[in-house]
Amino acid sequence: MTGLVPALSRRRLLAIALAQAGLLSSPAEALAANPRQLRIDNVTGLYAVEVARIETPRTTAEVSALVRAWTGKVGIGGARFSMGGQIAVAGGLHLDMRQMASVLWLKPKERVVRVQAGLRWRDLQDRLDREGLAVKTMQSFANFSVGGSVSVNAHGRYVGHGPVGRTVRAVQLVLHDGQVVEASRRQRPELFRAVLGGYGALGVITEVELDLAENVKIERIVEPVALTDYAAHFRQRVLGDPRSVLHNADLLPPAFDAPVSTTWRRADPATPLTEREPLVPRGKRYALEQNVIWAVTEMPGGALSRASVLQPLMNARPAVVWLNHEASLDVAELEPRTRAISTYALQEYFVPERHFLGFAREMAPVLRHHEVNALNVSIRHSPADPDALMAWAKEDVFSFVLYYKQRTWARASAQVGVWTRALIDAVLRHEGRYYLPYQPHATREQFQRAYPEAAALRRLKDEVDPGWKFSNELWRRYL
Repeated sequence: MTGLVPALSRRRLLAIALAQAGLLSSPAEALAANPRQLRIDNVTGLYAVEVARIETPRTTAEVSALVRAWTGKVGIGGARFSMGGQIAVAGGLHLDMRQMASVLWLKPKERVVRVQAGLRWRDLQDRLDREGLAVKTMQSFANFSVGGSVSVNAHGRYVGHGPVGRTVRAVQLVLHDGQVVEASRRQRPELFRAVLGGYGALGVITEVELDLAENVKIERIVEPVALTDYAAHFRQRVLGDPRSVLHNADLLPPAFDAPVSTTWRRADPATPLTEREPLVPRGKRYALEQNVIWAVTEMPGGALSRASVLQPLMNARPAVVWLNHEASLDVAELEPRTRAISTYALQEYFVPERHFLGFAREMAPVLRHHEVNALNVSIRHSPADPDALMAWAKEDVFSFVLYYKQRTWARASAQVGVWTRALIDAVLRHEGRYYLPYQPHATREQFQRAYPEAAALRRLKDEVDPGWKFSNELWRRYL
């Protein structure tokens, strides 16, 4: 790791100071003044952020020293899956947390673990599997960092669990002056609530303490459901069945009106496995999956062929696996061969249960009208979140996760912005919210309507981070 105090030219210092003070009207002007800055990319290849310094700490003490020594803005990044500049701030210090990747302690009998924030879920799964344990709540794929997941308050397909924040017992946080504090539901609860889904607004998460679950055998149940019946189907057949572990439903283009419900239920221990590997093997090659994704997004009739041929074929065979296997999926199976001219991105919308049908019927024509190259919309469910200040589930909600392909040039991004704002308007009309880890196409007014709690976050930030040291391109735009 390089020294704590950077050796910067006068010109570079001036450019950084002006950018941070808001006296340069855009990051592009800061770049013009400082052409040698460092680039922080995310998985999409869009919204790169130019920073002044990158550091890769390995301990909380190193994070504390770096934050204390740096006089400008600080942004924090994990596995870099957020898609709109949430992991860095222009002209600032970028803390790359991926080297803070240790399991600090594990208490198998109590089903509790404490880890460094840069640890990826897959690395934790390797450790837990040996103990017959599993992560209690995480995303559908295992490549994300624990700290990043807490920062965005991520969720997955877990039935009845809600976001990852509900499984967090405590976090360790480095504040603006380098002070190290512990936050939980009992200790500094105001900090704890704001850190869950706080996108690094108040400090650096360096350690996380988590509840765990039992690793169990699960079997896949696939059922087509009428759109009008889906909400009742979920309540009765999924949430009402104590064996349900994971669930999502797919809406496929171009109609987006015929949910295919996939539920993984706890299997009888005597049921033979169809997949003997306890976890998805590392380093698998996904050439077939890459070719299929290219075909359904680029060839004529690709979307229809997926709905009529590929989807039934993929779900036709019975499947009985360990929970850890289904929870250790690798995003490499979704990764295109190149992102040079096209990239893949996500959006997500949360609507109260009573508005499920109304939003689904309003979403579909927007996607068709704007010719959105959607691969699918995945439906999940979450109970109300009582913990996070910036909660995306103020009551029980269905989430609509849109996975789509877009070109990488500026005109294409502008077009995505048009239909994204149309979908945000639709979800707001249905008393819902949109998710913040994705491209920042929302207007400031849409953000304020979706997250009125931002006013409370601003007030807390004034108290905890009075110089507003911690920032990123999300908060620079909206907070």
